[in-house]
Amino acid sequence: MNVIETRGLTRRYRDQLALDDVTLNLQANRIYGLLGRNGAGKTTLMSILTAQAFASSGDVRVFGSDPFENEQVLSRLCFVRESQKYPDDFTIRNALDAAALFFPHWDKDLAQTLLEDFQLPSPRKQRIKKLSRGQLSAVGVIIGLASRAELTFFDEPYLGLDAVARQLFYDRLLTDFADHPRTVILSSHLIDEVANLLEHVIVIDHGRIVMDDEVEAVTGSAFAVAGQAAAVEQFVDNRTVLHRDGLGALSSVTVDAPLSDDDRERARELGLELAPVSLQQLIIRRTLKANEAYGPPSEQNDKNLEVLQ
Repeated sequence: MNVIETRGLTRRYRDQLALDDVTLNLQANRIYGLLGRNGAGKTTLMSILTAQAFASSGDVRVFGSDPFENEQVLSRLCFVRESQKYPDDFTIRNALDAAALFFPHWDKDLAQTLLEDFQLPSPRKQRIKKLSRGQLSAVGVIIGLASRAELTFFDEPYLGLDAVARQLFYDRLLTDFADHPRTVILSSHLIDEVANLLEHVIVIDHGRIVMDDEVEAVTGSAFAVAGQAAAVEQFVDNRTVLHRDGLGALSSVTVDAPLSDDDRERARELGLELAPVSLQQLIIRRTLKANEAYGPPSEQNDKNLEVLQ
C-alpha cells in the first residue's frame, strides 16, 4: 500500500523552482531517508505533503486523498519541524498535553520516559521559549515518537543535539518502530549517521529527485579503485566514473557499478586497491554527477531556496 503518492509535483516561488517534477511512491511501515544538502527542497516537499504549503502544479495523495483541509488525513500524521513554533507561554508540559489531544495514538508513558532520557528540565515549569536549541529539538523528537502517528516526518530533528542525544534518538526510534510499525520520513544531511536506520533513500537536489532506491540496492552499487594513474585509467576504461582524485602519479576513481569477481581479479593483476564507497560519498558523487547532466540553478537561485526553506 502506498501511503504517499506524488505525480509531477512542482513548487515555484515567483521565478524560482523549489520542487521540479517530483514523482514518488512511499509504502506503509517503512523508514525513509529524505536526504540532500541544505536548500535542496526537502522541507518544501514535506510541507506540501503535510498540507502546510501548496504545490504550483502536480498531484499529491496521502492515504489515498488530498491532504489539504482533510482532517481524516491530517489526524494520521505528525510533522516535527526543524524550528517548531509554540505559544510564548507554553511550558514543556503544555506542548505534550496539546500533542496528546491531537494524536489519537499518543503514548503518555513513552513521552515521560523520553523526558527522562533526554534529561529535560521540569516540564511543568520550564517554558518552551527558554529552552536551548538542543532542548527544543528534544521536545520535537519526544512528540514525534510518542505521537505514534501512522505517518511521521522528522525534519532535521537532531539540530542542536549532541552526539549522545542524537544516538539516543536513533536508538529509541528503531526500538519503538519495531514494536509499533509506521511510516517514518527522516530528513537529514548527516547521511552516514542515519544510514543504518533507513530502508529506502530519496535524494533531492535543486528540487529534483536524483536517487530513489532501496538502501540494499544502493549499497555496493559503486566502488573505489586506487593505484598508479595509468593502471587505474586502464581499469576504468569504458566505465561510468563518478569522481576522480589524483596526486602525482597516483589516482583514485569512484566507479558507478557493482564490484564483480572479474573486477577483483583484474585489479589484482594491475596492482590496484579496491574499496567500498559509503552511502554518503555515493550520494555526494551522484548528486554532483546529476548537476553536471542537468545543470544546477544559478547561485542566486541557491540562496533564494535556502531562504525560502
